[in-house]
Amino acid sequence: MARVVVDVMLKPEILDPQGQAVQRALPRLGFEGIADVRQGKRFELDLEGPADEAALARIREIAGTFLANTVIEDFVVRVEDPAEAVSADNNAEEGAVR
Repeated sequence: MARVVVDVMLKPEILDPQGQAVQRALPRLGFEGIADVRQGKRFELDLEGPADEAALARIREIAGTFLANTVIEDFVVRVEDPAEAVSADNNAEEGAVR
């Protein structure tokens, strides 16, 4: 089974009020040096078969018609490396609030 990730972000010319709110809050919380924050969405799709070109073309079609509003958003489709996913899960646990 392969995992494909679709990252959706507002186009650079589109105002991002959520990103601006986070950016304004960071200095108040003691986090300095962040020049810009943009908020987006991440979709993880687990495929029943391999992530071949046909499957990726289908996912690009899904992203362009359903997951992203292509008038105001851009998207990137990528295959996630299983080893990378395990590493990310371990890092998330270390930073988790319990």
